[in-house]
Amino acid sequence: MFIYHYTLTPDDNNTFLIQFPDIPEAAAVAESAQDAPEQAAEGLEAALQLYIDARRPIPEMRYAGGDGITLKASATAKLLLSDAMVSQGVRKADLARILEIHPPQVDRLLDLGHSSKIEMVEDALSALGEKLLVSLA
Repeated sequence: MFIYHYTLTPDDNNTFLIQFPDIPEAAAVAESAQDAPEQAAEGLEAALQLYIDARRPIPEMRYAGGDGITLKASATAKLLLSDAMVSQGVRKADLARILEIHPPQVDRLLDLGHSSKIEMVEDALSALGEKLLVSLA
């Protein structure tokens, strides 16, 4: 699982600035400290989608202070798929050919906002020689 920690800084307009030290592109604003986790999750997901779309490696989780956002299993699997594609130099069109599916289906597999079947992501990882393992923590 991916767990990214964030900082919460009071702003001068009675809001809170949310930042992720491991992902500089991820930021959000919360109206209250209680609202921060939801806003942080949205900001984090948006920034991670940028990494996927730009075919950039997903940043490692190094910062461990403050509260953290644990990504859902489906998002984690999609990030692992994106990372495997980047490290192996596999393009979306290549993956579509390997899986014998239409390119828009690969787009959905890499869309954090789309609820893909985990089996499809697992099949894509398998086609890249990777194995998705699930565990309880």
